[in-house]
Amino acid sequence: MVLDETDLLYLEDVRVGQRFTSEAYVMEEGRMKEFAADFDPQPFHLDAAAGEASVFKGLVASVGTPPPSR
Repeated sequence: MVLDETDLLYLEDVRVGQRFTSEAYVMEEGRMKEFAADFDPQPFHLDAAAGEASVFKGLVASVGTPPPSR
């Protein structure tokens, strides 16, 4: 399913197994850390060394990190 920015999708519209396609974008490390510092200050979101020492083996973006605005 391909959605454009005018489509509104609510949780009840989504089915298990449904897939979506979006444009690719680059998630910048600074933006990831800024969001994490404000909303999800876990060490593996904020510090590369802590991320490497975690089960993730690297810096991890918080699930809530918004994509860049257009």
